Amino acid sequence: MKKVLKVVINILLWALLIFAFLVTLIVFTSDRNNGVPKFLGFSPLTVRTGSMSPTFEEDDIIIVKEIDDLYKLEEGDVITFYTIIEGKRQLNTHRIKEIVKTESDISFITKGDYNSRQDDLQAYSSDIVGKWTGIRLKGWGKAMDFLQTKKGFFICILLPMILFFLFELYKFIVALVAYKRPEKVELDEEEIKRKAIEEYLAAQKAASGETDGAKQTEEEKTKNAEAKEDAPEASPEEKEE
Repeated sequence: MKKVLKVVINILLWALLIFAFLVTLIVFTSDRNNGVPKFLGFSPLTVRTGSMSPTFEEDDIIIVKEIDDLYKLEEGDVITFYTIIEGKRQLNTHRIKEIVKTESDISFITKGDYNSRQDDLQAYSSDIVGKWTGIRLKGWGKAMDFLQTKKGFFICILLPMILFFLFELYKFIVALVAYKRPEKVELDEEEIKRKAIEEYLAAQKAASGETDGAKQTEEEKTKNAEAKEDAPEASPEEKEE
């Protein structure tokens, strides 16, 4: 049971470490890529509005993949791109309604599934971040936003990593101490069986010897008694003499 518990704890700790590593990577890459985290060409993004409802909702996380060839995009694809919203350059994720091609460039007219009209500005090639893969993590956006704060990063990522390394250090010290202890001489199973058999035979032999001695004593007593009975009695004259 203890071994199973140790295995389970180790699996959970390593899973936590991998998760912490991925979140750390997302946080740092996000800072370097204008707020867009990237890992192997994929970007987890938090949905900020309900303009694409019911495809995905506010505070969901969607996974977006980089696009190598924009000309492979089709009407109906959902793309993430930079646009101007309320006077600020922000990320937006909407569905392609129309593709505009020129000799030197390509742009996209987009619209949110929940919106009644198309977006005011087109999405140009230089603004495209990626295409939605169809993966959606419902309601995980708030958790991701918290992990990207200093407080959340310390509590959920940094602190568990410190505890993990302290635990591994403790295991290393325990193993080192156990290694330096003198090894106990342990008899193998066959040796234990052999010794047990020898002890049993010795006990049986000793018991058999005591029994033979007792029999021999009884036989001697019987012979002495018989010899006395067979011996002739002395005559009165012999007794007087």
